[in-house]
Amino acid sequence: MIKEACIECFQEAVTAEKRGADRIELCENLGVGGTTSSFGTLKLCREKLNIPVFAMIRPRGGNFVYSGNELEIMEADIKICKKLGIPGIVLGILTPDNKINVEQTRNLVELARPMQVTFHKAFDQAPDYLEALEDVISTGAERILTSGTKKTATAGIDILNHIIDHARGRIKIIAAGKITSENLEILSQQIRTNEFHGKKIV
Repeated sequence: MIKEACIECFQEAVTAEKRGADRIELCENLGVGGTTSSFGTLKLCREKLNIPVFAMIRPRGGNFVYSGNELEIMEADIKICKKLGIPGIVLGILTPDNKINVEQTRNLVELARPMQVTFHKAFDQAPDYLEALEDVISTGAERILTSGTKKTATAGIDILNHIIDHARGRIKIIAAGKITSENLEILSQQIRTNEFHGKKIV
């Protein structure tokens, strides 16, 4: 089982690693759902941690429809992560009607190579989660972070398993949504994935 801890500063990352996290999702401003961390934070986490760090690529809070300038910012941040040797990034881009923006996402996925890419919980805003699943797969991303369109993984168990079944191993599904060290064991028995994500997962 992979426990991915969502954290927003270097010290939290160090603590999460000590407590048994297998991977870090590194971001700032979790109050707005997470934005890209500073260069210094990314660099220090990459140098000091012994577990993989996946960096959030998000220029601001709010929706997931981005302007040309915002996409340029995301591209620049991806290039910085690649230069630092960060193994993975986390992003999500939607169209104005909340469908997956396949073209823009694919462009960033290709720019990010050889880094791995997770499409984050913007996925849960899509009106048709199975269509969204196929769209994300078509971008070349390796993972989708989702709570099964619900507020919590517990509420989304059935949809999460539906998504996992339809994925048929073509993409990894990370279960998220109020997953903690207290409910992880039971959720890991109910959700057919081996990757779990949370702020308090360790």
